[in-house]
Amino acid sequence: QVQLVESGGGLVQPGGSLRLSCAVSGSIFSVFTMGWYRQPPGKERELVANILSGGSTNYADSLKGRFTISRDNAKNTVYLQMNSLKPEDTAVYYCNVKGLRYGASTRDLSNFSIWGQGTQVTVSS
Repeated sequence: QVQLVESGGGLVQPGGSLRLSCAVSGSIFSVFTMGWYRQPPGKERELVANILSGGSTNYADSLKGRFTISRDNAKNTVYLQMNSLKPEDTAVYYCNVKGLRYGASTRDLSNFSIWGQGTQVTVSS
């Protein structure tokens, strides 16, 4: 079993900052890509940023310079630092983690991709 817990959303004024966290745990052999997506009201889910195990990052073009993704491999945790927030950043933010997990035995490995429950970020005065 693999579990994922998100935290850090909330209400913030325009120009403010928030930091989201997402920790994955369980029968994990290795974690590959960790990422954040968001779904604004009435819109489809979109990629915010992701980070590979070696530290390479990928951002949505519109968010470069304001958002920073990072990860702590020892804790299997990914962070999203969001600065200079705008009302259009209001959305439910979802964490996604991909990797390999143990099956019935330590030699039984399989891919996993798990989503968080989502955390609401509201930017409003």
